[in-house]
Amino acid sequence: MTSPPGAHLPEHPDFLWDDPEPKSSYDVVVVGGGGHGLATAYYLAKVHGITNVAVLEKGWLAGGNMARNTTIIRSNYLWDESSGIYEHSLKLWEGLEEDLGYPILFDQRGVLNLAHSLQDVRDSVRRVNANRLNGIDAEWVDPAGVKEICPIVNTSPDVRYPVLGATYQPRAGIAKHDYVAWGYARAAHEMGVDLIQDCEVTGLETAGGRITAVRTSRGRIAAGKVALCAAGHSSVLAKMAGIPLPLASHPLQALVSELLEPVHPTVVMSNAVHVYVSQAHKGELVMGAGIDSYNGYGQRGSFHIIEQQMAAALELFPVFARAHLLRTWAGIVDVSPDASPIVGLTPVGGLYLNCGWGTGGFKATPGVGDCFAHTIAHDKPHPFNEPFTLERFTTGALVDEHGAAAVAH
Repeated sequence: MTSPPGAHLPEHPDFLWDDPEPKSSYDVVVVGGGGHGLATAYYLAKVHGITNVAVLEKGWLAGGNMARNTTIIRSNYLWDESSGIYEHSLKLWEGLEEDLGYPILFDQRGVLNLAHSLQDVRDSVRRVNANRLNGIDAEWVDPAGVKEICPIVNTSPDVRYPVLGATYQPRAGIAKHDYVAWGYARAAHEMGVDLIQDCEVTGLETAGGRITAVRTSRGRIAAGKVALCAAGHSSVLAKMAGIPLPLASHPLQALVSELLEPVHPTVVMSNAVHVYVSQAHKGELVMGAGIDSYNGYGQRGSFHIIEQQMAAALELFPVFARAHLLRTWAGIVDVSPDASPIVGLTPVGGLYLNCGWGTGGFKATPGVGDCFAHTIAHDKPHPFNEPFTLERFTTGALVDEHGAAAVAH
């Protein structure tokens, strides 16, 4: 369901849920009050009837990566395993506004992934064919087709990175990230989930090989099960239970321009030029690039990344040359060795992981929330997240999506 810009805007989020004191125990404690944590709690309550649930957030709800991403939604991944969970998510996106009874401004404006070399073309056509075999809408368009879909893209052959064509997924698009989080939070709260802010987890207690409690800045909370959904800080939390995770955390920068009249009708991404650009509902250009190469937990990045990002954007969109930068920010992304997520059980009984999404977590929000809730409720993976176990890093059954994740998205 698509909402026109500005239609049925929600009330201020302060009116959507309570701010309770934590109880002494819960059946399930979800650590991380971003999109994945809130979606997990919602589907635990709605689908599985588990409502004695607390979502713990060390800051404010959706104040981490959920508030710092660039809102792109797509499912055109190469491998069957990846396209499976992302397409499951996209189908949920298509009905999410009605499901939550809350506007999320989901706009299926399509996404173009540009090709700038013959190898890009070969890889892109391969991905289109793989997508079609998995029932995902995808097509290859030539430079004239790119120009027809997005007239402001520079398709001249006399540039450093000429546009030789692009993959196009018409059902892809964007949504309003804050509204998505508020919709899930309101719906989970109405079903009895406790949303506890300003509650940092400081320790995990285990006994007999099982999780028993979490220690927090607001006291000890006993838990039958604990689900970690803390993005870049997941490795820090898992280490509290003695589980080393193969994750590297990096800052990921993005930026927005001043408000502009509608000029950019779709989402354009380019791995070679290394930038992606869309226009938000209010009118600002939303732009991102690759991650900062150093490890860290800071929410601001390096200036040279922004400089390269702007140069790349002007390569593709000369029309933006006089647009003014309004603000920049960074999130903290957790990258696994094969650029695919880790979702499932752990060696500690009752402790579950949802992490390693790198730069692709927002688009997976409904799908992984549904699958992770199933995993927690049944103590076994959902078929869509079964390929993304922690064990794959010892068995060698990797899902290598570096090609799809080479540029942040």
